[in-house]
Amino acid sequence: MKFYIGSGFKNCELVNYYSKRLEENGWKHTYNWTENISNDETIEDLIEYSKLEQEGIKDADVVIILLPAGRGTHIELGMALALNKKIFLCSATEDEFSIENTVNFYQLPNIIRLVGTAEENIKEIKN
Repeated sequence: MKFYIGSGFKNCELVNYYSKRLEENGWKHTYNWTENISNDETIEDLIEYSKLEQEGIKDADVVIILLPAGRGTHIELGMALALNKKIFLCSATEDEFSIENTVNFYQLPNIIRLVGTAEENIKEIKN
């Protein structure tokens, strides 16, 4: 199974944890954006990274979104929705899905919302 993980910069460690655990089970990460984070990125770099992210989403069977999201995460979610990908929206708490914090698109029927620890959510994704 091929997967892509979208999230915010503050979740880099969590993205890599999910990736490692899924790869241990034979899954393939289509593109790991955390490997290209630096403080001296140029506009050209950002353009290239966005192309790589877009290709990663296109190539994935499953798109995993880790909440809380970052600036580009909802664009990744939108691409996954437009491409009819299987989407897992993962959160450690129900707070992200409360009426005060949620996003309309989180409620679409083709999005699987998971609430739990990383291990619990990974277990559900693998099933």
